[in-house]
Formats: sequence, C-alpha cells, structure tokens
Amino acid sequence: MNPLVERSIGTITVLEPQGRLVLGENPSDSVLRDRIAALLQEGRRQFAIDLVRVSHIDTSGLTTLVGAYIGVQKQNGRIVLLNAAARVRELLAVTRLNTLFEVVENEDQLRESFAATPPSRP
Repeated sequence: MNPLVERSIGTITVLEPQGRLVLGENPSDSVLRDRIAALLQEGRRQFAIDLVRVSHIDTSGLTTLVGAYIGVQKQNGRIVLLNAAARVRELLAVTRLNTLFEVVENEDQLRESFAATPPSRP
C-alpha cells in the first residue's frame, strides 16, 4: 500500500496518509514531510491533509503534522486538516493543537475555507 495518496482539488493539494501515524510503524510521516517540502519547492502553497484513512495517530504523528504546518507557514502557505475522525479531533483538543489547525469535515468546507482566505504573498 502506498503510504501517501496525492490528489488536487483546484489549486489545493490534498495529501492522504494511509494507516497509522505512529512512531516507528509506518513511513507515512517521513513521506508526508518530504512530499510537502517538494511541493513547496514547486511553488504549491495550499494544502489539505486528508485523515480519512488514518486509523491511529500518536505524538509522533502530531509532530509530523506540526512540522508540516510550520514548513508551509514559513513559505506563506496554508494547511488544513480534512476528515479527522472523532478520536483525532479529541487528541487535537487535548493537546490544544485545534487552536493551530483548521479542521474541516468535507471537501465542500475545504473549498469554502480556501476561497474565503486567499493565499498569502511572500
């Protein structure tokens, strides 16, 4: 199974990690980080991380998401979490990362969010 599926919704690059985002079990974290870095180099600035196929996330997975957020922000981009399961939303709330990430429930909300907030210019 490919640890990361990539697709586009208009100008938004949607990255969909597969399986568990946990320490030592899955290459999704490094693949996600490396792919975002490559896409930033290509000039992409609008990202969504679709968590629909993430079955479990631990602090290592959260660290990966925060690292992605920081990398995108440094390049004047934007990153949104999509389709986060209830347990992932709870983890984001407990760690207060829900104040950092915007979380949307579906692709319509994702489009609306990016339409309402155009990308920053460097």
